Amino acid sequence: MLLTTSWAGLPLAAADDPEGPAAKVDPWVVNRIATAGEAEFLVVLTEQADLAGAAALGTKVEKGRFVVERLQDVAARTQPAVVAEIRARGLEYRRFWVANMVWARGDSTAIAALAARDDVRRVSANPVVAYRGPVSQALKMISTGTPEPSLQQIGATDFWAAGFTGQEVVVAGADTGYEWEHSALKNQYRGWNGVSATHDHSWHDAIHSGGGTCGADSPEPCDDNGHGTHTMGTMVGDDGGANQIGVAPGARWIGCRNMDQGAGTPATYIECFQFFIAPTDLAGDNPMPELAPDIVNGSWSCPPSEGCTDPDVLRTVVENARAAGIVVVQSAGNSGSGCSSVNTPAAIYKATLTVGAVDSQDNISSFSSRGPVTLDGSNRLKPDVSAPGVSIRSSIPGGGYASYNGTSMAAPHVAGLAALLISAQGCLAGDPRAIKQHIMDTALPRATTQTCGGIAAGEVPNNTYGFGSIRAVVPPPTVCTAIFSDGFESGSTSMWISTVP
Repeated sequence: MLLTTSWAGLPLAAADDPEGPAAKVDPWVVNRIATAGEAEFLVVLTEQADLAGAAALGTKVEKGRFVVERLQDVAARTQPAVVAEIRARGLEYRRFWVANMVWARGDSTAIAALAARDDVRRVSANPVVAYRGPVSQALKMISTGTPEPSLQQIGATDFWAAGFTGQEVVVAGADTGYEWEHSALKNQYRGWNGVSATHDHSWHDAIHSGGGTCGADSPEPCDDNGHGTHTMGTMVGDDGGANQIGVAPGARWIGCRNMDQGAGTPATYIECFQFFIAPTDLAGDNPMPELAPDIVNGSWSCPPSEGCTDPDVLRTVVENARAAGIVVVQSAGNSGSGCSSVNTPAAIYKATLTVGAVDSQDNISSFSSRGPVTLDGSNRLKPDVSAPGVSIRSSIPGGGYASYNGTSMAAPHVAGLAALLISAQGCLAGDPRAIKQHIMDTALPRATTQTCGGIAAGEVPNNTYGFGSIRAVVPPPTVCTAIFSDGFESGSTSMWISTVP
């Protein structure tokens, strides 16, 4: 479709000049301007940090510091000229360094001027993305007093028996927020020392207006929806009594609210990733990459139907988080059962560990999204693995428990499994590729008659289950790390190399 709106003399007919300024502007921004007169947008700068050197560093802390230093240096050097133009036009704006970009709100004249700059790569959309929560839910307040069935299904209890519960590992959630004082979550919250709470470096609120019952810029973890409290429970939840709901109850957690009453934007998702790479105090100061989590769980999606028409809008952010040594786990989405229904950032990216949903018998759920990824033309196999996502009982605000269905419930099982792996072999911390590879290699292979992406019936991996349904397999004590290249992440053969006598 030709875009024929004209801004300040700049014809926005991208097809007429695919290399011109108009081609840099996301169609959503054009349409929003036409209907509302102004739009929120992300100014993505041409220069992005080269983080290739991070892979050669030996520890997660070293990687994190290197990544933060490079990202902040590039932003500090290249953003001032763009920011000066934004300020001169009196626009509201917010700078990011997690990828070199600036959020702003403006009219057609401002957008046209920014798009015309050589130091601007594109002007991306920042739409409000509606919450895509559980497919269904049913309250189930009664506990059996034993670990939840899904934890036994994946073998988490075998890890516990071996002495590994996620201790010394930090998991993070970016979601609707968290009820940190829930009895299943409080003792695992990094901001709680058993006597008092300090939320600096353990909590960030990316919601700066609105905020529902939590308000804006909540100074402590708060959940105005319930979804986040449920997902965190599946990662680490345990009340010390009858409610054993978390895969890694020995891990600590931190959180970031990226949705306002269930609605986020690319900018709020990005802001949470920036916080996780270098957690700050509540004022947004004193970033400390050494306090970055080992794993980030994302049980949300950013669909083209709601404005995320640029499939790469979050790709650099996710890749930079992984370069910092953080495992990024993402739900595949609940748009199944058709092929190529894994079609939203950040589930589509190679750098994410994308998770589909199975039932208690390891059969794929009808709602679980399937690959291959066609949105970006990659034809990438997705999901990577599948995990329990049907009738998952976990914590909800108000101190209670409920059972939900969804890939949102499946992803936290994988995040918890990653925590168990790191607690069993601490040298895996900071090696997202090795962790992802091990989880794929040890999954229970699941074949299907569905032939998405041309993969023949019966073959594994496939675009329905990925490499299969996850299983918690304790790495041998002689196995620690591995050599991986970008091309090796196929899951075909393990290349674990022993570094432990």
